[in-house]
Amino acid sequence: MLLGLLTVGACSKDKDAKADRLTTYDRLLRTLYRNTVPAIRPVQLAELLQEKPESVVVLDTRTPVEYQVSHLRNARFVDYDSFKKNTFDNLSRRQTVVVYCSVGYRSERVGEQLKALGFQDVRNLYGGIFQWVNEGRTVYNQQGPTTNVHPYSPLWSPWLKSGRQVYK
Repeated sequence: MLLGLLTVGACSKDKDAKADRLTTYDRLLRTLYRNTVPAIRPVQLAELLQEKPESVVVLDTRTPVEYQVSHLRNARFVDYDSFKKNTFDNLSRRQTVVVYCSVGYRSERVGEQLKALGFQDVRNLYGGIFQWVNEGRTVYNQQGPTTNVHPYSPLWSPWLKSGRQVYK
């Protein structure tokens, strides 16, 4: 019996320690995500893109202005405001598709739509382009690599800790 109580106490402490390690940003994301689309961490996506770039399609689900300011290299633009009209006929249903937006909320909605259309391996970039840039990864615009990132709105801008905030 005592062993059981000690085990429960140890598990509880491990759980508390893990919760303490969560950043404020992680806590925000937990309130935003429905967890209907599996997440992929930026480090995992970067490794996948380096090892097997042909095996993954990256879709930027933000607005045209946000995409023009910067995006992940070779990301295809899918306008969030009109994605419901898109049937994505040009994409293989078997290919890995990673969707992203600023923080992952809008892209999760697009990911849900892709799953409903029969896509078998859809993932949402955890923390979106903000997390990607905050971890020191490169984004691009028409001229090439850039530090510019569209922060979506002044409300969301505090979550973008790196890069240069640019509203166009």
